[in-house]
Formats: sequence, C-alpha cells, structure tokens
Amino acid sequence: MSVTQITVQSPSNETIYSNTAIGNTASAVKASSTLALYAVVDNTANVAATYVKFYNVASGSVTVGTTSPDQVLFCPASVISTFQLQTGATAGQTFGTALTVAAVTTGGTAGAVSPSSNVPLLIAYV
Repeated sequence: MSVTQITVQSPSNETIYSNTAIGNTASAVKASSTLALYAVVDNTANVAATYVKFYNVASGSVTVGTTSPDQVLFCPASVISTFQLQTGATAGQTFGTALTVAAVTTGGTAGAVSPSSNVPLLIAYV
C-alpha cells in the first residue's frame, strides 16, 4: 500500500480567525465578503457531537436555531476535526455578505443548545 502526501498551498494573505469559546451565540468572523479556506474544530472537551454552523449573514442578524446556516460542519465527540472548505472543485467557500459562526448540538436549522463545553475554532480566510 502506498501513501500519497498532499500539500495544500494557502494564499500568503490569509487571515486566521481564532476563538476558544464558540458556543450557541453568533460570533462574527468577518463583517464583509470573504472566502473561507479551512476550519479546525477542537471538540475534545465534549462527549457529544458538535455542529459548527456558518452563516452568510452579519452576526447581529443571526438567530441561532432559526436562521438557516449556509454550511454545517459535523464534529464527532472528543476529537479535533479539520475541514477544507470548497465550492465544487474550487478551493474555498465564498460568503458574500459576512461570515458568522456558532456551535450547537444539533444539525440543520433547528436547535440552539450550546455544547457542554465551549469549542475552540480556527478559520483561515482571505
């Protein structure tokens, strides 16, 4: 069996958003248009799965549990997950208005229960 190593080229102008306390309150990553490249979610403090929801809406206009997310990342319990965001074959996912995030215990639109422990999150964007 052979193993192939893949190297991801990131733009030199990427910005890193880091927050150690994502929960069920909408958190602004960027208040204007952006291209999100990847996300790292540390769910090691939780014994249940966490769903990180991405919204293409300014944080003040997001009602977690009601506003429909544009992307939902499933993070299994007790692990660190890395997600390469992309649209089709193109690297990155565009958020034309703003990028807002929240972490809850249910997928889809409904549900606004915060994980038992806050979730550290890192997002790279340009």
